[in-house]
Amino acid sequence: MDYINAFWVGGLICALAQILLEKTKMMPGRIMVLLVCLGALINFFGWYDPLAEYAGAGVTVPLLGFGHNLMKGVKESVDENGFMGLFMGGFQAAAVGSSAALIFGYLASLIFKPKMKKS
Repeated sequence: MDYINAFWVGGLICALAQILLEKTKMMPGRIMVLLVCLGALINFFGWYDPLAEYAGAGVTVPLLGFGHNLMKGVKESVDENGFMGLFMGGFQAAAVGSSAALIFGYLASLIFKPKMKKS
């Protein structure tokens, strides 16, 4: 049942993002930022952990999960460092994932030698 819940919740998130892409004039970058902010907002209200327990990877893998990680890092850092934690927490929480994406993306570009599309 865990797989089914992850599939339908993650699919619903992706379908809503696709609807926003096709039915509005929002650019993909703005929709991505909207999803990250939505994940942070859901975390702020305390709804993310029960949702993640129910849907598993269906909510942790999409951009909602990135927003959750940022907000979680900010909360922890504010508890430890006070006001300065607002500026430190997000960087500390997201550093590993962002670094891995950059490093693996660079390594993939070295291996597969991408070329620009000709229009």
